[in-house]
Amino acid sequence: MSDEQWYYDLATGEAVQGKVSGWENRMGPYSSRGEAEAALAKAKARNDAWDAQDEDD
Repeated sequence: MSDEQWYYDLATGEAVQGKVSGWENRMGPYSSRGEAEAALAKAKARNDAWDAQDEDD
């Protein structure tokens, strides 16, 4: 099943199918290539929201 999942490889900056790289360079799993390609943008949006919440507290 993990070979069917998509991951974002931090070392290469690419979406890959399956656990190609080690865990320290891998984000995921995602169900589609598009979700994997959007991983960094999604993580940035979450971090920005959490930072804004911290500033409000």
